Amino acid sequence: MRKRTAASYLVTLLLAVLAAVSFFPIYLAVINSFKTQGEMFSSVMALPTKLHFENYVYAYQQINLLSSVKNSVIVSILGVGGIIFTAGLAGYKLSRTPGKLSNFIFFLFIASMLVPFHSIMISLTRVAKSLAVQGTTYGLGLIYIGLGVNMAVFLYHGFVKTIPKELEESARMDGCGDFQTYFRIIFPLLLPISVTIGILNFLWIWNDFLLPLLMLTDVNRYTLILSTNMLFGEYNKEWSLILAALVLTAIPVVIIYSIFQRFIMEGITEGAVKG
Repeated sequence: MRKRTAASYLVTLLLAVLAAVSFFPIYLAVINSFKTQGEMFSSVMALPTKLHFENYVYAYQQINLLSSVKNSVIVSILGVGGIIFTAGLAGYKLSRTPGKLSNFIFFLFIASMLVPFHSIMISLTRVAKSLAVQGTTYGLGLIYIGLGVNMAVFLYHGFVKTIPKELEESARMDGCGDFQTYFRIIFPLLLPISVTIGILNFLWIWNDFLLPLLMLTDVNRYTLILSTNMLFGEYNKEWSLILAALVLTAIPVVIIYSIFQRFIMEGITEGAVKG
């Protein structure tokens, strides 16, 4: 018992140290966002002598916060909704259809996860331009669906195996077709993994920088991350304003993650083990 207690204390101490190390950059960003430029350069570690809330007001105006948030929300909702809709159907069908063809298609989804984005971004940009979706928020959302559907199919494929087939057989005996069976019986049971997939992809889409930079050409359509990047000038960088803008950018993500965090590990564990 003493050995177990000592090991438990040691693990707790180690986790506490890792948590403190991970939280430290966030702490620096928050306290320096309330300083003036000169005060921050004089001492990055010190607490602000006065809370300069005007940094947040100016950052709000500079990044056009409401418009940028609206663009990010549109792209995120379209991307996450499309991923859940298409990957759910694909994962369900592939899981319930045994055979070599089904296994091969599932293998293609898994194999595509190994392809780095940087190797396809140039060709992806050219395809988006030829299809006239470059520079639009809905086009960016469609591209996110294509890039994010592979991981979602993998998770859905494994999670569907935990659902008894007898439920589908009963639904078909009551006269339900394939789509009715899926949307009325199966999809409600996929809520844990759907929430997990939704959160993970929302965090990815909301915080992504490179793909919106390649696809969006109009400043008025910039996502929140791109608008924040505009504060980085070539010869002048107002770090206090930049940090304030980054804190504003992170607030929605922190709130959503805090509310739904318990679904993430549950969904991944239940889906991946059966996969």
